[in-house]
Amino acid sequence: MSETPTELELQPSVQPSSQPEPELGLQPPTLIQNPLQDQHQLQPASQSDQQHQPKPLCRNLLLLLLGFSLCAAMLGMIYYLHHSRHTENQSAAVSPCVSAACRSASARLSSSADPFTQPCEYFTSRCGSDSLSEFGGSGGGRMRGQGIPGHPQNQKDQSVWPERRRDEGDRRQTDRKTLLLQHLREILETNDRSSSSAVQKTRRFYNSCLDTTSIEMTGAEPFLSLIQKLGGWAVSGRWNQTDFNSTLSSLMRDFATFPFFNLYVGKDPNEVSHGSTRRYIQIDQPDLLIPIEWNSRTQKSEAKTETLRPFLASCQRYLALLGAPPMSSMIHVGLFISLSSELAVAASPLQHRLQKGQLHQRMTVRELQQQAPAIDWLGCLQAAFHPRTLSEDDPVLLHNLPYILQMSRIIQKWLNRHELSGSGPLHTYMVLNLLHTLMPAMPANFSAALGNTEGEDPRWKLCVLETERGFSSVLTHLVSERTEHRQAEEMIQHVFSSFKSKLKELQWTDPKFLELVMKKLGSLTPRLWTSEESSEDELDRLISEVTVDSNSFFSNYIQLLSLWQKRRSNLLTESEEAADILSVTPLLLGAELLFPLGMFVPPLFHHTYPRAMNYGATGFLLAKDILHLLLPNISSHSESVSSVGSCVWTLYQSVSEAAGRRAASSLSPAQQQELWLQYSALQVALQAYQQSLQQRPGDSSLSGRSHAHLFLTAFSQVNCDVDPYRDFMPLEPSFFITVICSRSNLCPANLQCSIKPQHDSPQTC
Repeated sequence: MSETPTELELQPSVQPSSQPEPELGLQPPTLIQNPLQDQHQLQPASQSDQQHQPKPLCRNLLLLLLGFSLCAAMLGMIYYLHHSRHTENQSAAVSPCVSAACRSASARLSSSADPFTQPCEYFTSRCGSDSLSEFGGSGGGRMRGQGIPGHPQNQKDQSVWPERRRDEGDRRQTDRKTLLLQHLREILETNDRSSSSAVQKTRRFYNSCLDTTSIEMTGAEPFLSLIQKLGGWAVSGRWNQTDFNSTLSSLMRDFATFPFFNLYVGKDPNEVSHGSTRRYIQIDQPDLLIPIEWNSRTQKSEAKTETLRPFLASCQRYLALLGAPPMSSMIHVGLFISLSSELAVAASPLQHRLQKGQLHQRMTVRELQQQAPAIDWLGCLQAAFHPRTLSEDDPVLLHNLPYILQMSRIIQKWLNRHELSGSGPLHTYMVLNLLHTLMPAMPANFSAALGNTEGEDPRWKLCVLETERGFSSVLTHLVSERTEHRQAEEMIQHVFSSFKSKLKELQWTDPKFLELVMKKLGSLTPRLWTSEESSEDELDRLISEVTVDSNSFFSNYIQLLSLWQKRRSNLLTESEEAADILSVTPLLLGAELLFPLGMFVPPLFHHTYPRAMNYGATGFLLAKDILHLLLPNISSHSESVSSVGSCVWTLYQSVSEAAGRRAASSLSPAQQQELWLQYSALQVALQAYQQSLQQRPGDSSLSGRSHAHLFLTAFSQVNCDVDPYRDFMPLEPSFFITVICSRSNLCPANLQCSIKPQHDSPQTC
């Protein structure tokens, strides 16, 4: 295929795996033949013949020749006009994209490796086999205990991309969540003075978070003043011995702090299957500050000495920064760790609770009060969900009732220890939990008190996440404004349609299972996940009570926690699932397959990009996510998974050996399935692009590259996407490019790593 942009002739669909590979691809246009080439050429008569012909016959021949000449001229003109019109249409269809987004994309293409000019090592390097580039956690926000030395949450699965060696040097690539956060950062750092009041407040909040100079100058004074408003604390020697439950209610209502148990809102899965949309208050064990480990032998959590020592040192540094006298701080730290350890032993990991059937246990607030009397449940819940009115008859769902019962007994025991009444260990425990909640608004030395802070998220990322906590509706509005919904919806429909076509091509062990799957898919409605649009006036009213001080992030953060509390309270009565602006994977909700806006942001997607780029990157990710979500156990139902997986792996082994690398002799079933799944996702995305061109012929171009070149290059730039199945992927997904190219005329002739088609092989990838 030429490297110049070419309008691509389309095949109607991806053919079954038994067909040759060229049927999978986009074909170059059929050349328009000159209609004159089929005309018979007239030979002139010989001179002797002319002498024997009568003159009238000569005139007739001349007239006939003249007529043919005129006809040929007219046909030539028609061809010229038709060819000119076709050329103009073709030129318009492949016009270069010159938008700002395309200029940025072109610059990225120029500075990154072209997969068609790379040696085989480019395609055979294992995902994650080289050094890894770490980014912040792929979760939606800050984790309690994060950064504490020895805390198990520090060993959580990081969002990573492989750092691969390219010709231009080492380049770091980012996961989808980080790309979304970078897009939100760009929006928040845009200087648009004509924006609404809510948007301006959101950007001021973000900028005050970035202003670490003001935070450092303010120091710990705002937090110390806040403690005094809560009645002081025994650590400073000034504490008015406030009531336990009143202090707990205040922390839950005003500061979104839950020291002894967690609260959130959600549905009952037992009712969801019957179409219920009702939401309940859910009570769970807390995110403990103390590092603990689960002992599978004793079936209990425990704190080990080697992890408690650095945690103890961190607590001492906290109290020193807050001005606690050195002599008394040891006593208070000891009591804090003792109380924390007792609570920690009662906690258990999610998997254990799931096996024990301890999730979604229903009871009324009255029943909960009877079983766990140390907590004023109605008062605390009323405070957390103010201004909603609750009663003792309202049902709640518990996710670890044994912990809740033990927690109540522990609190009652510590409240009854009269020798500790002046030390206030329960109050100190709550204050240190409040400190952890407010940590993003504290000076850097408080974070440094945790010990080793190497590898922490950059400040901008933390600020984006914190801004989303309170101003999610504003950010959703801003992202929605910048997303072309029609193009996103079109891509979703094409990918989903192509996905269903792919299923029909597979070799199924049980045809009835295919019927069941297709029936299920027929009942699903795939769509872009958006909430009901809020106008700028509505957003202004929503944020009207918030006053953002450009020079005081601490006071801004207190208001953010108040917004978060209102957001949680509103969830109790909302009938629709609010779109999660931080989500980057599809969600199956009832009969709807929802694709969040966060999947359609630059640099993976932009409405001005050539569609080839959008489908090569985002289209592939959509297809991969759909396959993972809807067919988690496909290998047990289709023989195609093992046959295609083995075929691709055999080709990979041959190329690896030629490149001087050694690949494993065989794959596990999970690896085979992941290999088939990602290869199939690329084929699905390719067919979806074909469907798009059939519906709307023509596409723009970038950097003078053909559509096929752009499609596969865009795919190569997201090839090691981070997801829960990453460890099962045995090879670099960009290797699929060589497989596709070896069985089609999609690719430029200068692909350095090629596979010779094995026509004698019974397998077809």
